[in-house]
Amino acid sequence: DALIATDPLALLIGFALDQQVSVQSAFSGPLKIKQRLGTLDAGAIAATDPARLDEVFRARPAVHRFPGNMARRTQELCAFVTERYDGRAERLWTEASDSDDLRQRIEQLPGFGEMKVKALGSVLAKRFGVSVAEGLVPGHPTLGDVDSAEALAEYQAQKRAYKASLRSQV
Repeated sequence: DALIATDPLALLIGFALDQQVSVQSAFSGPLKIKQRLGTLDAGAIAATDPARLDEVFRARPAVHRFPGNMARRTQELCAFVTERYDGRAERLWTEASDSDDLRQRIEQLPGFGEMKVKALGSVLAKRFGVSVAEGLVPGHPTLGDVDSAEALAEYQAQKRAYKASLRSQV
């Protein structure tokens, strides 16, 4: 998706939405939001009335399987980006001094845990050439390794198997 490739906030929102839905669904969310709101500006989304943003997420086709929760999470993310980075999501990585700093910055984002730190770090390093992200790239395949429909299918199968193995350990 061109929006994800060119708009740093779209990339972050896509990662925020990448939870309990397919990768395709998660990363198509920013475009739906932009089409429905008329903008994908962090400050504008942060300032949007929560009830209005909830409507945007619930309109068919819904932005996410859990529209209410993800509307709140997206608004929290946009408020954080607005307050911390003056609405410029790319500052998250362009101003990071090293991979440890970048890790801390990503971990501060609402809804971003260890898996998303590794996945976003991998995408930043492998797809956007962000050198400070190289230290976040794990030894296992991540979304950053996806460069074709076949690679996406393989990634999704591995992710399902990994989650199943975690559930079986409980």
